Amino acid sequence: MPRTQELHLNMGPQHPSTHGVYRCVLTLDGETVTSAENHIGYLHRGIEKIAESKTYPQFLPYTDRMDYLCPMVYNQGYVETIEIMMGVEVPVRAEYIRVIMAELSRITSHLVMVATMAIDLSSSTGWMYCLREREKILDLIEMVCGSRLTVSYMRIGGVSEDLPDEFIPGLRKFIGELPAYLDEVHELLTGNEIFQARTKGIGILPPDMAIAYGVTGPNLRASGVAYDVRRAQPYSVYDHFNFEIPVRFNGDSLDRYLLRFDEIEQSLRIIEQALDGLPEGEIKGKVPKLIKVQPGEVYHQVESSKGAVGFFVVSDGSNKPYRLHIRGPSFVNIGVFPELARGWKIQDIISILASIDPVLGEIDR
Repeated sequence: MPRTQELHLNMGPQHPSTHGVYRCVLTLDGETVTSAENHIGYLHRGIEKIAESKTYPQFLPYTDRMDYLCPMVYNQGYVETIEIMMGVEVPVRAEYIRVIMAELSRITSHLVMVATMAIDLSSSTGWMYCLREREKILDLIEMVCGSRLTVSYMRIGGVSEDLPDEFIPGLRKFIGELPAYLDEVHELLTGNEIFQARTKGIGILPPDMAIAYGVTGPNLRASGVAYDVRRAQPYSVYDHFNFEIPVRFNGDSLDRYLLRFDEIEQSLRIIEQALDGLPEGEIKGKVPKLIKVQPGEVYHQVESSKGAVGFFVVSDGSNKPYRLHIRGPSFVNIGVFPELARGWKIQDIISILASIDPVLGEIDR
């Protein structure tokens, strides 16, 4: 078989389909990718080091900026870690509110994933359909905490504000309408033969490779591994709710895309149950004004829209973390991308990367 001279091709950080400031160096034989090399580090955030100079409450807004598409879950993971270290008891109402807001945040993130995959594969209508529904959720989130993206809503011991009176009727109306709108997206994208040709059987991630690379979240479950932190290591009040862990078994770009729809359905189930069982009561536990954490260390993880996000906090007894490390799912998941890219065409790389759905805010430290 004839072989052409290999060519090195930069994708990113300015390429419109590389998501954030991700850069990948592709080695090509013609249009076939023979190798791919990740280059990360263009945001220069230093977020873990920043934590050492901030008090425990002051660091909370930085967790929004890690995954600005699913910020509530990062709020939740951080404050729960500090609560474990302090032995703080969170009111049940606050826990229910946290779950509602975290699942709404998860839905917004999955909608962005579908939207960006659509636009990456040249469907501007699919992009607009998904972002239209996301805006409705952001309206609800803004109603609660006054912000749409970087929310900083949760607090050590509870949440910053209770739900306003108009929130629950607005949310019930939204969750009643969303399934029909998602059907529109399915008709537009999922059943489109061009979309299927560019995703079905493309970038297959075998389950053993996914586990070996530490992949978590939808990318793992699309390969047939039913692991979800909410079920495997229940936190907050997730054990109060009846929901399924969706899995698909082909491990290709199409299954990774479809799994986001499956998870949106389960998030809606959780939200409905949380609304039906929402108790009365306080929204903040008893927390001292000056928060100091006794010496020790704790690792705690929660399930974000991208996978397992973990906070490892080391305390020296002061009002600031001695050390804070964050296990970011996008940082881990992107590690398998060179394996998935090898052997595919340039146009397939766009589909594979979009289906992994990385967010660069938590990849660069």
